[in-house]
Amino acid sequence: MPTVEVDPDELRRLTGHDEKDDEQLKDDLFGLGLEFEGETEDGEFELEFAPDRLDRLSVEGVARSLRYQYGDDRGVYVPNTNSAEWSIHVEDVPDERPYVTGAIVRGLDMDEEALESLIQVQEKLHATMGRQRAKGAIGVHDLTMLKGEDLGDEDSRKSVTYTGIDPEGDTMVPLEGDAELTLAEVLTDHHIGQEYADLVEDYDSFPAIYDEIGLFSFPPVVNGRRTEVSEDSRDLFIEMTGTDQWTIDKMLNIVCYSLEARGGKVEEVRVVYEDRDLVRPDFETKTKTVTHDDIETMLGVDLDPTDVVDLVERAGMDATTEETDDTVSYEVEVPPYRTDVLHPVDLIDDVGRAYGFNELEPRYPDVSTVGGRHERSRLERAARETLVGLGFEDLLNFYLIDEEQNYERMGVEQGSDVVGGGEAVTIQEPYSEDFTMVRSWALPSIMMVLENNTHRAYPQDLAEIGLAVEVDESENTNVAEHRTVAAALCHDGASYEDAKARLQAIADAFDKDLETPSTEHPTFIPGRTASVVLDGEDVGVIGEVHPEIIVEHDLELPVAAFEFRLDALQS
Repeated sequence: MPTVEVDPDELRRLTGHDEKDDEQLKDDLFGLGLEFEGETEDGEFELEFAPDRLDRLSVEGVARSLRYQYGDDRGVYVPNTNSAEWSIHVEDVPDERPYVTGAIVRGLDMDEEALESLIQVQEKLHATMGRQRAKGAIGVHDLTMLKGEDLGDEDSRKSVTYTGIDPEGDTMVPLEGDAELTLAEVLTDHHIGQEYADLVEDYDSFPAIYDEIGLFSFPPVVNGRRTEVSEDSRDLFIEMTGTDQWTIDKMLNIVCYSLEARGGKVEEVRVVYEDRDLVRPDFETKTKTVTHDDIETMLGVDLDPTDVVDLVERAGMDATTEETDDTVSYEVEVPPYRTDVLHPVDLIDDVGRAYGFNELEPRYPDVSTVGGRHERSRLERAARETLVGLGFEDLLNFYLIDEEQNYERMGVEQGSDVVGGGEAVTIQEPYSEDFTMVRSWALPSIMMVLENNTHRAYPQDLAEIGLAVEVDESENTNVAEHRTVAAALCHDGASYEDAKARLQAIADAFDKDLETPSTEHPTFIPGRTASVVLDGEDVGVIGEVHPEIIVEHDLELPVAAFEFRLDALQS
């Protein structure tokens, strides 16, 4: 889960609650769903947060949520904005990165804490919503170092231009550099350019932003040194480019709200495309409807409509009550920095947090049946106990993964007929590039654990029972799901025979006939690989992991592994 670093003293100052000690702050933060993970060397809190609440990527956002929780602030707050003096003109941009947005924030007092917070929210937004700058990238500039062009625009006399240029064309001195470089040279000779070169190196023309003086930004790679922001900066120009207008607009809202909390005054910027004009930032609120019955049913508490409205306001939103003959519902206004409110359930979650989940009293459900374990659950539990009895450590990994980990690093071609080779079930709008698909098998997850545990003692015998999916057009949902059993042995003597002995013990425990005819699989060594056949049905694979896969995962010891379908153990 993502973490954010927050100075507790800065948090007390921004909330206006100096009386809160560190332990009280930790309790209050936990009530928001922010878990304390530890402290940095400088005494800052390291807080783990749900990746959907991107408005809490900065100390200002966390402080805003706390003020609502304390009841100091209520309802939707939308900052007033000054009319646009500046515009961004979009001309001949690269097709791969066609969108831009922007804003100006004036009157800031950029001390060290404010600058560090700005840098942190920028980096965290890049890593999450911006997908490591591929979907959205942020550039922040000292406005006093820009000279706007007069393009004859009646509505805004100061303009910058977002365009595409020849990689070997104009030059600039990049941030943390001291020499004029072309954009192509930035990618090869500058350390930031080298890090993000893969984002643009295949473009025919490179994204660039100009003012009247010349080139000052190379998005999404690096800004120019001329407009570098420092503690002396008071007025900032913020530009964001990306592959999706909605994404960069929401990222801009989060940054603007953070800077406005520091005393800045937000000023609009006109974005001039060939076919339309936009005025940004877009602080328009949206509405969602939720019924009173749904709130009470999901939270398990009885609430008056006035109580619900109060809780919604304490969650930073506004609500109006709508009553009919048989139902009560609420039209809820959602602030522009909230990117996570997609469904009425999200509203109910906020109402529950404002009420206090610790205040909810457990109760037995009002049903006439007696609960019990599902047959699949009993099978899974029996298989897990068998694995633990054979010396494996039981794992619980994320079911989401990325294509590189699931296929490429395991040597598997997507769409092939080997175990794990099924077509990927992808996430349409992932929050992170690390979680772009649902895994098609569990062994890549185990290999990632081994890769991250090279500092631990050996042997490491790991196993997991969990979900695996692949695209299957014969299913109603176009997705085939199954539970899978995966295990790996990693030590200096790990071999096919070791894995086969454990697999045979599992088959015997469930009274299954095991056969292991030779087969081929790109993850395993040829001649040391076999199919897992239980009661005559081919259900998996077993073998010694190929040295190339072991080196790819930075392992120095051999690995033997197997994976098969859990339902093959059913009687």
